[in-house]
Amino acid sequence: MTGAPEGLRPYAGVFLVGLSSRTVFGVPLMSSRYTVVKARLAIADIDRAYYADHALTLVRHPSETDERVMVRLLAFMRHASERLAFAGGLSCEDEPEIWSRDLTGAIETWIEVGLPDPKRLRQAAGRAGRVCVYSYGGRAAKAWWDKEQGRLQLIPNLEVSEVPMDLSRSLSSLFARNMTIHCTVQEGQMWVADSQTSLPVTWLLRQVVTEES
Repeated sequence: MTGAPEGLRPYAGVFLVGLSSRTVFGVPLMSSRYTVVKARLAIADIDRAYYADHALTLVRHPSETDERVMVRLLAFMRHASERLAFAGGLSCEDEPEIWSRDLTGAIETWIEVGLPDPKRLRQAAGRAGRVCVYSYGGRAAKAWWDKEQGRLQLIPNLEVSEVPMDLSRSLSSLFARNMTIHCTVQEGQMWVADSQTSLPVTWLLRQVVTEES
């Protein structure tokens, strides 16, 4: 992975910070404020005929909530593929939360989580074939869309999905430092589950891609 800020080392598709004696799999971690999260995702996407297990190691930014981590994982599960990986995210301004790249290194899909600035998304749309946003936060997400939709609709290769607050909060209840999540997709319906809870997943599709680059 390229574009790492000084002091950051790429590991398993995420950045681990190398400034202290604490290590994770031999890679130093900057401070206890950064939390290592391990997630095993078992994907059974019948609609796409995609079946795979993904063993992921994420570094949780000090500002990141359980809810945001789980929305990140939700976005990963929706787009899961062999080439999909977590990128720099909050630790690297030049990279999204998640992306996929083809064999030449060209960015196929650029995925953002939260309420990004339309200028950032416009720049991303010039670098990637497709840009996807997963907004969340209830009234804050709606206010963002109401304010920015005019600028967002000028980006033809942009898709915007809003994760309802009740779903994002329910997903946060599944969060653990070491978790296993099962995801099933069939006939357009997604379900995510751990060993105790199963959640139907629906989101509000605010904007669809109108042109493939």
